[in-house]
Amino acid sequence: MVKRIKLRSLFIGGCITLFFLVLVGRVFWIQVLQGDFWQKKASDTWAHTSIIKAQRGEITDRNGTVLASDVPAYTIVVDPEVIHTQGIRDEVVQGLHEILNKPVSELEKLVDAKDEKGNFWKSREVRNEGWKVDQTVVDKVIALRDKLQKEHEIRETGIGYVSDQKRYYPKNSLAAHVLGYTDREGKAVAGLEAFYDEQLKGTNGSLNYQSDGNGVKLPNAAETFKPVVNGDNLKLTLDSTIQYYIEDAMKEAYDEYHPKSMTVIAADPSTMEILGMANLPTFNPNEYWATQDQGDFYNHAVKSIYEPGSTFKIVTLAGTVQEKLFNPNATFQSGSIRIKGYSKPLHDINRSGWGTISYLEGVKRSSNVAFVKLGYEMLGRDRLVQYIRNFGFDTKTGIDLPGEAKGVLSPQYNVEYATLAYGHGKVQVTPIQQLAAVSAIANGGKLMKPYIVKEIDDPNTGKATTTKPEVVRQVLTEESARQTGLYLEQVVADQDIGTGRHAYIEGYRVAGKTGTTIKPDGKGGYDYTKNVVSFIGYAPVNDPKIAVIVIVDDPKTEGGGGAVAAPIFKKIVSQSLEYMGVPKTYTDQDKKTKTQTEAAVARKAPDLTGQTMKSARQLLLNQGYDFETVGNGDKVISQYPVAGTALATGQKVYLLSEQTGNPSIPDLKGASLRDALEILSLLKVGIQVSGEGYVTEQSVAQKNGKAEVTLTLKPNEQKDGAEASGDDAEASGGEGKRSAGAADNGSSASDDGAAAGPASGDSSVDREAASAPVTTTN
Repeated sequence: MVKRIKLRSLFIGGCITLFFLVLVGRVFWIQVLQGDFWQKKASDTWAHTSIIKAQRGEITDRNGTVLASDVPAYTIVVDPEVIHTQGIRDEVVQGLHEILNKPVSELEKLVDAKDEKGNFWKSREVRNEGWKVDQTVVDKVIALRDKLQKEHEIRETGIGYVSDQKRYYPKNSLAAHVLGYTDREGKAVAGLEAFYDEQLKGTNGSLNYQSDGNGVKLPNAAETFKPVVNGDNLKLTLDSTIQYYIEDAMKEAYDEYHPKSMTVIAADPSTMEILGMANLPTFNPNEYWATQDQGDFYNHAVKSIYEPGSTFKIVTLAGTVQEKLFNPNATFQSGSIRIKGYSKPLHDINRSGWGTISYLEGVKRSSNVAFVKLGYEMLGRDRLVQYIRNFGFDTKTGIDLPGEAKGVLSPQYNVEYATLAYGHGKVQVTPIQQLAAVSAIANGGKLMKPYIVKEIDDPNTGKATTTKPEVVRQVLTEESARQTGLYLEQVVADQDIGTGRHAYIEGYRVAGKTGTTIKPDGKGGYDYTKNVVSFIGYAPVNDPKIAVIVIVDDPKTEGGGGAVAAPIFKKIVSQSLEYMGVPKTYTDQDKKTKTQTEAAVARKAPDLTGQTMKSARQLLLNQGYDFETVGNGDKVISQYPVAGTALATGQKVYLLSEQTGNPSIPDLKGASLRDALEILSLLKVGIQVSGEGYVTEQSVAQKNGKAEVTLTLKPNEQKDGAEASGDDAEASGGEGKRSAGAADNGSSASDDGAAAGPASGDSSVDREAASAPVTTTN
C-alpha cells in the first residue's frame, strides 16, 4: 500500500513537473522566440493612428476671386445587414435610385452584398453616384431615412453618409484648361492642379495614441502628434473678368463657324503675365467624367504646334527693321517670285499681284513676295533663322503649365528657307510662343518668360513668394520695336487694304497681323478646303496693356484670319481695355476734345437694386464694370456705391442679395476705408479698424453672436495690388496719327496669302506637307 502511494505520488509529481516544464517552454517560446511577433500584435491592439487630412491649397485669380478650393462633401453609405433585418430592401433601392440616379440593378447588388462567410456586409459605399456629393443630395437622403423611420417605426434604416471633402470649381468651365482638375480620389490630373501638385496638396498630419480593448483612449498613455501642413494657395495672373470676355467671344464665334477647335491667349506684354487662356471645346472640371471626347481636355495653347502662316511675318519684319533693311517706300513687283534651285514660283494670295507696290503696302496686304524678298533675300538664310530663334521659336517658353511643346524649325532647301519668311513649311510653333514674340515687339524688344502663377502663399507660415517678370533676352532695340509696331498698326488702321482692318477699335491704337495656313491632306499635298486662321496683336500701340492671339482651326467658312479671327480679337480687346480703365483717344480734334471731356467725368454706378442677380451680373460684365456679389440670393436687395455715384477707375460695384445675422463677407482688400465701412454697414456687422489708407488685411470673428470684421489699413503706396501690371493704370494719351480711311463695312477681308506656299508635286513640297498645321505633342 505504501509502495503504491509512493508510486502515485511520483507519477503525480512527474506530471506536475512535466506540465511545469511544458509551461515554461511555452512561455519561453512566446516571450523569447516569438517575442517580436507578439509585441507587434499587442501594439496593433492598443496603438492607433488618426490621420488629419491636409487642406489642398486654394487657387484664385489676380483679384482674389476663388477658382478652385476644397469644400465639404459626403459619401452615401448603406448597411446591407440592417436593411435586410428591417425588411426595407426594395424601398431603399428605389429611394436611392430616384435620388442618385444609380441603376436599380447596381443598387440591388450593393444592398445584397455578402462576405466570404455568407453574412451581409455592415457598410458599403455607394459609388460613383453617391461618392463625394454635395449637401443637397445628403438632404434628400436624410429625408428618405426619416420617411422610412416614420413609416416603419424603426430607428435604424441602414442608409447614411460619411463626411469628406472634394475639389470644387465655382466658375465651372471658366479657365478649365488652365486649372485642370483632380479626380474623385483627389489625384491631380491636368493643368495647374498637376503642375503645382506638390505645393497644393500639403502633408497630412497624424495622432498616434493608445487605447484599451474597447478602443477607449488610455488617459496616461504617450501620444505622438505630427501637425498637418496645409497646401499652398496660388494667386494667378489671370483676371476672371477678362477670361469671361475671352470665352464669351469664343463661344459666339464657335457657334457661328463650327470649327474643329479654337484657342485664345491674352497677356500683359510688359510682363508676360497671362491674363486669360481658353480653348474650345472645353469641359467642366466639377463633372470631368461627363466629357466623352478626351481631346476636349487638351490645352492647345501650350501643347499644340501648327504652321503659323502670316502672323509669323512679324518676325521677318522686325528683323529687317532691326538690321535697317526695311525701307517702307522702296518698291517691288508683287504676284510671284522664283527661288534658285526651285522650279515653280512662290505666289501671293492674289497670284496676279497688285503690280509694283511699296514694301509698306506689301506689309498691309500681307504679300508673301514682299516677305520672301525681306527675309530670304535681304536678311539671308542665317540671319533669318537666328532672328526666329532669338524670338523664342524652336524652344519652350518655360510657362508654368504641363506638357508644353517645343515647336519645329527644320529647313534644308532654299525654298524652305524662303517660305520660312512667311511662316509656311518647315516651321511649326505653339500659340504661347507666338504671343511671347509679339509681346517682345510691344514692350520695347524684350522677350519675356510667360507665367501664370503670380504669388504662392503658405497658409502655415504666412510667407508669400511673388513671381517676378523675367527677361529672356533683348531681341530688338527699343526704337526698332517701336517702329515695327507702327508698321503693324497700319495693317489694322488702313481700312482700305489692311488685312487686319476688322480688328480696328475706334479710340484705341491697335497693331496686329492676320494669318491663314492650309492644312495637309495626309497624302503629301494640301487640302485647300481646310485651313487654320489666326490673328495676333496688341493695344494700345502707344502704351500696350494687352496682347492677344486668336487661333481658329478649320472654321466652316471661306473667310481667313482677317474675317474670322480679327473680329474675335476686337471684341475681347475692346471689352478688356474698357474694363481696365484705359481711356480712348482720337485723332480728329473734335473727337479728341469730346473724349477728354467724357474722360473727365467718371462712369456712374448703374441702378441694379431690384433686378435679378443674374441680369445684374450680365449687365456689369457687358459694360466692363469690376464687381463682387455678396450672398446666395436671386435678387439684388442693395448695392454699393448707390446708383448714379461716380466711380473711380477700377472701383468695384458690390451687389448684396442677403441681409442675415451671419452674412458672407466680401474680399475688401484694396478698398478705401470709406468703401469698406459703407459695405460692412449694409451687412450690419461689427467693425474694428487699425491703420489708415487702404485695406490690406481682413479677418472675421464672432462676438456676442454677431460677426465682427477687423480691417488693417496701410497708406496708398502700400495698397495691396497697386503694382499689378498696370491693370488700373491709365494709358498715356496717344497722339500718333492713323492712316485710316473710310470705314469698310463690306464683305470679309481678303486674307493674307499664307496659303500660297509652293504648289504640290515638287519633292520638297511633299516633304513640307508631311507635317500637319496643327499637331498635338506631349
